[in-house]
Amino acid sequence: MDSPSSPPSSAPLRRRATGRATLNDVALAAGVSAITASRALRGARAVDPVLVEKVQVAALQLGYVPDPAARALASARSSHVAVLIPLLSNALFVELLEAVQRTLAPAGYQTLMGVTHYQAAEEEALLRSYLAHRPAGLLVTGFDRSEAARQMIARSGVPCVHLMETAATPGVYGVGLSQLDAARTITEHLLQRGRRRIAYVAGQLDTRVMQRAEGYRAALRDAGCYNPDLEVLDPSPTSMALGGQLLESLLARRPDVDAVFFCNDDLAQGGLLAALRLQVAVPGRIAVVGFNDLAGSDQMLPPLTTIRTPRAEIGTQAATMLLALMRGEPVLHSTVDLGYQLVVRSSS
Repeated sequence: MDSPSSPPSSAPLRRRATGRATLNDVALAAGVSAITASRALRGARAVDPVLVEKVQVAALQLGYVPDPAARALASARSSHVAVLIPLLSNALFVELLEAVQRTLAPAGYQTLMGVTHYQAAEEEALLRSYLAHRPAGLLVTGFDRSEAARQMIARSGVPCVHLMETAATPGVYGVGLSQLDAARTITEHLLQRGRRRIAYVAGQLDTRVMQRAEGYRAALRDAGCYNPDLEVLDPSPTSMALGGQLLESLLARRPDVDAVFFCNDDLAQGGLLAALRLQVAVPGRIAVVGFNDLAGSDQMLPPLTTIRTPRAEIGTQAATMLLALMRGEPVLHSTVDLGYQLVVRSSS
């Protein structure tokens, strides 16, 4: 039986083959049992404060770091949530990730972040690695993934919530918005401003970008002025530099264009800078709109008309939904559509 007065053990330490200190090493150094050491490090209230201090000192001196995988195996529970996003260079996903962390941390969960780079093989590799550690939950971006990835998620039994999109599939959880409806709304805005030769300029060409393309096409078909020749679809990663290049090439090929819908704001910001450099009047000669309302869009010359997407709220609501699933609590709605906002500025 452990007691506050138990002397530190002089038994030799038995390290892992890796040389890392084990929980048993900490227990021996503190003169307590492994169970008491574990409870002390977890902050269990039943452990005498004097023993807690001994264990903490021993752990610090030995450089002991708890093994979350071993703890998950022992308790059948993990304190980690895996989050898979396409890119870290996109401010959109950074805002979402920060909201997720702000929501999960107070509940005692830490995030394991993985970047897929829009590659199915990379997502599969990350899922194999993270699911092997038995995470408590999983947040993934969108619904477009390989069948192998889908099966891994389904068979894992790990609660999963999808980000940025909505779906009506029973038993599938998601928090996002209709990319198609948002794109249709901003295209209709251009039509209402009298524009008829409206181009769609896109990069990356991931699922959400192509959903926006469908919204653009639907609005123009309804107006009787859809022209597939006005679509510029480039698979390159999006950037301001690419936006400028694509606008220049579009105007050289189709000087009759009177509006450009860029699939996201970094392309649109680059397009506005190119128009300024080329002395193409915006919105007099052409109207320019973007998507997502990223930082700096309101400071462009002229300020950019765009669709504001609720990235932080999506992260917060998705993490909240996942917390309920991990706790076994009921979730009233498996899909939450947080909508979007058309932000009209001077570029249109």
